[in-house]
Formats: sequence, structure tokens, C-alpha cells
Amino acid sequence: MPADRPPLQLPVFEARLLTVVEGANLGDPLGFADELVPDDVYELAGDAQPGRLAAETAEGRTFAVAHGSGLGRPGAPLHLDSCLTLMGADGVPAEALVLVELDTEGCVAAVYLHPMARLLPRVPYRLVGIDRASARRRFAELGCVSFSRGTRITLASGAQLPIEELREGDRVLTRDDGAQPVRWIGQSTLRATGAFAPIVITAGALHNTGDLVVSPDHRLFVWQREDALGAGRAEVLVRARHLVNGTTVFVREGGFVDHFQLLFDRHQIIYAEGIAAESLLIDSRTRPVLPAALDKALANRLPAHGRAAHLDFEVQEGLLRRPDTVELLRRASRR
Repeated sequence: MPADRPPLQLPVFEARLLTVVEGANLGDPLGFADELVPDDVYELAGDAQPGRLAAETAEGRTFAVAHGSGLGRPGAPLHLDSCLTLMGADGVPAEALVLVELDTEGCVAAVYLHPMARLLPRVPYRLVGIDRASARRRFAELGCVSFSRGTRITLASGAQLPIEELREGDRVLTRDDGAQPVRWIGQSTLRATGAFAPIVITAGALHNTGDLVVSPDHRLFVWQREDALGAGRAEVLVRARHLVNGTTVFVREGGFVDHFQLLFDRHQIIYAEGIAAESLLIDSRTRPVLPAALDKALANRLPAHGRAAHLDFEVQEGLLRRPDTVELLRRASRR
């Protein structure tokens, strides 16, 4: 992730807010993987509220606390420690990532829990899984923009094809570079809960021809005939989760969702259900989702992903906090 890219904003619970109420570590707060004991039961404090941990790329594929973070010491190294599986009384598993902040001497300064599903205060959660190996990939999956099964993608020919029928090498219409071949198609099936619950943009909400179902941080490209948002420009990128209004754009939680990612040599704006949306952006966070052979083969091309001019068009959440944002954008981008 280039230095001029916005830092990752992660909702996290401080370790002190999650303590063992039954088990070997009774009374202890959450620790890192080496300190955890399977079958311990944890509860969030009744007044627990997530804080904001801003993370940026440090050197290579490591992270550091970014300036402006609500928690942590700016510049402090952040270690992605493990992926935990917690089981509630309802038998539904909830995954969460443990991040460890280090001090100037390389010792543990703080431990944070980044939940990937909703955790409720005063509800017991049994620790049933501690996985160091998958933490990096799960963190990458959270950052990947994905389309759901059935999404129709516009090809260079103008035809629309469901994303699950696309193949590597198929030429897709892009906004900036015309016809471009698909280099890789990622696919995963995930429980549609918490951070993995998709956003549904109902047909017509933004002039899309059918329901567009995407990952929460998927960015849509909108060209406004008039600057309805006050962004200071006609072209804007908006994250799907910032458009949720509960009616024409809503979160679909429950069951499972099939996620598909489309990779091109460069980060592209493509057309899904007739409207413009981004392809997979490869950076320090998302790179672990790539197969090792592809990562090696594309090593010289992937750094260019962060240099696309359209990445400067992203609108921050503050300008989108109004109940009529979707309608404003629909009218401003009328055809």
C-alpha cells in the first residue's frame, strides 16, 4: 500500500474488554496466540465499545499504527498474530483477528481483537480455534472487493456474462483502458455475517439493471452531471457500505455468499449490472489472496495497481452521511 494511500480503519476491541469467565486463564484479558488456551470462555464487558485502530503499511508486508489512529502509538509496529474462532451459545462460529502492537524494544505493548462477525457484550464465547497460518489470508480476504455469484459483467463485445462463467483471458470492458484480459479470478464461499455480509444495491438504485451484490468496501464509480455531494469534482468513488439506507441499499446477512474477485494487470473500473465498479486492487494487505505462482509471475506488474488516477476520486464517509445520498447520486448521474 503506497504511503499516500489512506490507512486501514479497523474497528477493534482492546484486550482488557474481553476477559476469560471460565477456563484455565480465568480472569485474564485476551492475549496473543502463545498465551491462549482452547476451551476458555470469554465475555465482552457490558459497556464494551470498539475503538478505531488505523493501520498503514510499514516495510515490505508489515503494518504500523498510522497517525490519527484512535488507539495505539503512531509508528508502532503491528503484528497480525492469529485468527480465532469463537463459538457462541447458539452454535454459530464467529471469527476474529488478533493484532499485537509492539513497543520500541519489540515487546508487547497492546493486544487488539478485530471481529469479523458481531460480538455481543455479556455473551459467553468459547475459544474453539487458534490459527496462526490463516491470519494473513483472512485479513487479506477482508480487504478484497468481491462480486457475488450471478453478477453480470460487461465484456469487450458489449455482452453481459455472469461472473461465475468468466474465464481467465476473457476480455472485459474497462472505463479507462478499453478491452482488457482477466488475469485471475478468485472465488470463495464465506458465511454472510459481520464484515463478510454483502451489500445489496437494488435494481435501479444507481441505474443498475439488476440487483448488484458486492462486498462492503467495494467502491462504485459515479460520474455526476452536477456535484450533488459537494466533493468538488464530477467523478467520485463511493464505498458500498457508505450507501446503506436500509431500503434501496441494504446489508444482506445470513447464510453463505459466493465471492468472486477479478484481477487485471492494473486496477480497473469495469461494468457490473450496467454500472461502474472497481476490480480487485492488489496492495500489501490483499496480496496474500493470490496463488504463489501468480504472485511471482505478476510481481513486476502489481506495484502499478496503486497508481491509478481514479483512486484519488474516493469520497470519504463524512460527505455520504445523509439519508438521501443514494437518491442524490441517482439523480446527479441520470442518463
